[in-house]
Amino acid sequence: MKYHPMINQAIGYIETHLEEELTLEDVAAAAGFSMYHFHRIFQQQVGMSVIDYVRCRRLAGAAALLLHSTEDILQIAIQCKFESQEAFTRAFKKVYNLPPGRYRKLIMNLNGQMYKEVQTMSSKKQGIKGWILSGCNPADYVMGIDRENVHMGKVSGYLKSMTAVSADQFATMMQQFKADKFKGERIKLSAFIQSEDVEYFAGLWMRVDNSTGDTLQFDNMSDRPIVGTRAWNLYSIVLDVPAGSDLISFGVLLTGKGKVWMDGFTFEKVDKRTESTNMQMSSDLMDEPTNLSFEEE
Repeated sequence: MKYHPMINQAIGYIETHLEEELTLEDVAAAAGFSMYHFHRIFQQQVGMSVIDYVRCRRLAGAAALLLHSTEDILQIAIQCKFESQEAFTRAFKKVYNLPPGRYRKLIMNLNGQMYKEVQTMSSKKQGIKGWILSGCNPADYVMGIDRENVHMGKVSGYLKSMTAVSADQFATMMQQFKADKFKGERIKLSAFIQSEDVEYFAGLWMRVDNSTGDTLQFDNMSDRPIVGTRAWNLYSIVLDVPAGSDLISFGVLLTGKGKVWMDGFTFEKVDKRTESTNMQMSSDLMDEPTNLSFEEE
């Protein structure tokens, strides 16, 4: 059974109710599953329990409020549904290694908004560790690090159109690595993505190539594109890595206008019961050549 649409629905519900009381029963009902079954599947797919996921999302929101608002810490704690400032401080320190007040002071001393702009300029000029900006029109896009719009933790990455306007222009924020570790396996790439004003198409992508550069497996979510403005959600690609594989490439693609944020990329080995999303699977080979003189309707 495909559980990914159910997880998308559940995360979408969580995103729109983060400032309200949320229970496992509420989220399970929104996804249309029993509470027990949903809890098990959510943890399997997302890598943490619903309660832990909600807490991490609220802490990410709290970190953004600390840096980009003047609200006091108690107000932020209440807004993020912590029962007390003390409970909020304990939870925040566990994730960010600093109590909220010191975190705000330390990062604010890096000149707040100017710091974010410097990060963006630095990312464009020098690149972000491990990531490259590529595509047919990379000069029309910029990639960077964002401390305000974060899924979990301290930062997220983003890819933004600067001068691109048409569906023929695209760029990708990507990585490549050797396929050795995953040869003979089926792997699942997952990432959290948020979009804003994506006019044509955005999506997670992954490609498996052999040593001569031939594509063995590929998916770019063109059959399930991210368009418009969407809150953070989890997206996945599942591909086989044949024995003759040499290189795995992956990233996030943006076509035309818009902006996408990305966070929490993960790779995991899965068994054959997890359905592949390889786009070439739908291309059925004919048993023999046909219509060679073009006379058939």
